[in-house]
Amino acid sequence: MSRENREFIKHNRTILLEKLKESLSSVLPVTIVVFILCFIFFPADSGIMLTFILGAVMLILGMGLFTLGADIAMMPIGESVGSSITKSRKLWLIIIASLIIGTAVTVSEPSLTVLAQQVPGIPDMVLILTVSLGVGLFLTFSMLRVIFRIKLAYVLMGVYAVIFTLSFFAPKEFLSLAFDSGGASTGAMTVPFLLAFGAGAAAVRSDKDAHSDSFGFVGLSAAGPILAVLLLGILYKPGNTTYEATAPVNPGKTTQITRLFITEIPGKLGEVALAILPIVVCFLIFQLAVLKLKKGQVIRIVVGLIYAYVGLVLFLTGANVGFLQMGSFLGKALGSLPYNWIVIPIGMVIGYFLVISEPAVHVLSKQVVELSSGAIPKKAIATSLSVGVATSIGLCMIKILTSASILYFVIPGYVIGLILTFFVPPVFTSIAIDSGAVSSGPMASTFLVPFAIGVCLSVGGNVIVDAFGIIALVTMTPFITIQVLGLFYRFKLKAAEREQEQQQKIKKKESIINF
Repeated sequence: MSRENREFIKHNRTILLEKLKESLSSVLPVTIVVFILCFIFFPADSGIMLTFILGAVMLILGMGLFTLGADIAMMPIGESVGSSITKSRKLWLIIIASLIIGTAVTVSEPSLTVLAQQVPGIPDMVLILTVSLGVGLFLTFSMLRVIFRIKLAYVLMGVYAVIFTLSFFAPKEFLSLAFDSGGASTGAMTVPFLLAFGAGAAAVRSDKDAHSDSFGFVGLSAAGPILAVLLLGILYKPGNTTYEATAPVNPGKTTQITRLFITEIPGKLGEVALAILPIVVCFLIFQLAVLKLKKGQVIRIVVGLIYAYVGLVLFLTGANVGFLQMGSFLGKALGSLPYNWIVIPIGMVIGYFLVISEPAVHVLSKQVVELSSGAIPKKAIATSLSVGVATSIGLCMIKILTSASILYFVIPGYVIGLILTFFVPPVFTSIAIDSGAVSSGPMASTFLVPFAIGVCLSVGGNVIVDAFGIIALVTMTPFITIQVLGLFYRFKLKAAEREQEQQQKIKKKESIINF
């Protein structure tokens, strides 16, 4: 083994320990909240609780490995591919490549598969292909926006004007699903790749707006599925849309718990392999045709892909077996209370801590810190996201309890977000629209959706109309809170400039007096 490879392995071990510590600090808070609820207020069966604990351990290990793999492999692949496509300057190649890459990467997104499996009346593959094509089209749209230097705020206004117009013609059963599909399409697998893809595409430019245009790819791509599913709702006649609740699995013995995890792992091995395959194929094509990276670089990318693969298998297994059942249990327990309004504040607390458990949130935060040279701290991004997601869960619980249309929430929310785009630096608008899509990953699909369904079933609501929409609200609120952070950042910057000017005036006066 060469000295370079030994140093690479040693460095990876150090980084992995850091990633595991970061994962522990992310998963631990929501785990403690669940413990408090179950050990004091809502006693859960020991089988469900032990399954949740094992799931949390798998989440910690899986997130640590996945984020390490994303840093080593997925980000470099995305940046290289995005940069090489843009450098070609061939419009036809940019359009075709972006469409194929966006569709192929999304079609195997685990979060999208989880959502499709919970939607009655529409075949899984019909929904998955519709959403994937929407992402592919809007990734192409994003590339063209960067090339022709169109301001993101104007594009968002036009896109959401069309979306809200179509929403008045789509059946009500498709409204919540359409807005949910946008968030579900941008999960743990697509986000790191699309973030890096956008950074690579924008890096080719050298103008002052290239920095802000490196973000926005994920958020704009998430708008495509909303539009696509609304059109599907207008054109497609679904089958039986009645939601049938599945009986919860309550393992009574430790061997049964072990069997639950073991039987889940083979499916996740194939699911994640299918999810990574488009990225691997994309890398191989560009490596042979354009990139031609050295052997050492290719080996590092392969090692990184292995880390990402193993990590995502562990993460999704833990989330699907441990967190899905716990989310459903807590939702039903809270919804069945005579004072079920308490689900609003409790849901907000869960949402506040749950968002930092999303793997892609760490990928986004890292890229924001790097591209802003530390001017936008990671803690500020995390806090803004937590506040946003907490607000969204509260709004969703109100929506379920009152059976209000999702349009009463998303139209005012996006109008506020779009108005803010006129007052914040462009980079914050780009980060904000990405942050919403990033916040609605596998944790939202496997914990928050079952939680909302559990509440809805307990209060006797319509699951398809009332419970669905939680991912949409999780996607929406960070678009507002991150831009509010941008306002604060702008005011702080202006205050610092005024103080600097004042100090210069004082120094000038002192120099005149001394003279």
